[in-house]
Amino acid sequence: MTQEMSQVKTTAPLRNVALCMKALERAMNSPDHLPRMVSFSGPSGMGKSMAASYAANKYRAYYVECKSSWTKRALLEAIMLQMGIPAIGPIYKLTEQISEQLALSGRPLIIDEMDHIVNRSAVEIVRDIYEGSKAPILLIGEEMMPQKLKKWERFHGRILEWAYTQPADMQDAKLLASFYCRKVKVKDDLLEAVTKAAKGSVRRICVNLSRIEEEAMGIGLSEIGLKEWGDRQLYTGEAPARRII
Repeated sequence: MTQEMSQVKTTAPLRNVALCMKALERAMNSPDHLPRMVSFSGPSGMGKSMAASYAANKYRAYYVECKSSWTKRALLEAIMLQMGIPAIGPIYKLTEQISEQLALSGRPLIIDEMDHIVNRSAVEIVRDIYEGSKAPILLIGEEMMPQKLKKWERFHGRILEWAYTQPADMQDAKLLASFYCRKVKVKDDLLEAVTKAAKGSVRRICVNLSRIEEEAMGIGLSEIGLKEWGDRQLYTGEAPARRII
C-alpha cells in the first residue's frame, strides 16, 4: 500500500477536508490570468491541519507547518527541505530556487500556520515565491488571518478565494467515530451529545470519542449510548474546577 493510499484511508473525509480540497483545486485549476493563491482559515480545533495533510498527500503538494520562532530564512529552509534541495546561499537565492522548483514540478505549495508568518510581517517572501513561480499556493491560518493580511494590499489582492472552515456536525461525528473509535459502537444519542459539547471542534469530538471508547472497554461494553454513559462529563474544552482529594 502506498503512503498516499494509507493517508487517504486514515483521514476521515470531513466537511472541512472537502472544503480545503476544493480551495486547493480551485487554485490549481485557475486560468493564467487569475491569481493562484487561496486562503483557508478558521478557529483552532476545526481540523485545518488534518485537511491540509490530506490535501498535500492527495496532490503531492510541498507542505510546511510554520512555527512561531520562524524567520523568513527558516520558512525558506523548511520549504527547501521538503523539496530535497540544500538551502545554501542568501535569502534571495533560496527564494529563486524554490520558485524554480515549483514552476518545474507543477506541484502546489501548502503553508500551514501562516499566522506566524503574518505576525512576523514576513508575508512578502511568500508573494515573491508566488510571483516567481505562479504556482498554486494554499495558505492556512486562524480565523483572523484574512483581516490581518489586509495590511499588505499587494499580497491581499493576489488571493483567489477566501475559504473558511465550518463547525463539525453530527455527520462529521459519525465519520470520526468510524475512523477513530473502532473498538466500540457509539449510539447516535451519545454522538449528538458529543457534537453539542464539542461546539464544532473536530479536536474535542476526537477527545470525547477516545474517552468514550476507553470508558466503554473498561466496563466491558461493545456499544454505548447516553443511558450507559450516565452522568459522566463530556469534554467541552473548559478546564474543570479544582477538586480537593
